[in-house]
Amino acid sequence: MTMPRPVSAVSVPALEVLSGRALTPPPVWLMRQAGRYLPEYRALRAEKGSFLALCYDSDAACEITLQPIRRFGFDVAILFSDILIVPHAMGQALSFTEGEGPRLAPPLNAADLDTLVPARHHYQPIWDTVRKVRGALAPDKALFGFAGSPYT
Repeated sequence: MTMPRPVSAVSVPALEVLSGRALTPPPVWLMRQAGRYLPEYRALRAEKGSFLALCYDSDAACEITLQPIRRFGFDVAILFSDILIVPHAMGQALSFTEGEGPRLAPPLNAADLDTLVPARHHYQPIWDTVRKVRGALAPDKALFGFAGSPYT
């Protein structure tokens, strides 16, 4: 698996602010940038058929990541993926039930955690998405990923 390279030493406003420098105007980013409110997102979601298909299709995930940048000119692109890719890559079945949200199976208890083993091939499309997005972003735009409990 090839890991993407970090952003070069270009002035990236969001990264400068995160380093403690005050900028006027401050950079803007929203966690729900690639949300259901964009018609172009909804069209691509309908074409792909499922949320997981979007996550594992690096071209689609790249497109979704870039849509808010094109439409609104945000300072930061936020990687389109899902934190549940981690347990999915470790052997849990993952599905999304309409109107209810994600389902992981089987339910885990503390003893089961040792049985989970990462299947690295699940992560390759995510790395490919990062590489494609970084290549498509202007040098002054940052790319943020995310992490969340309980899997990090």
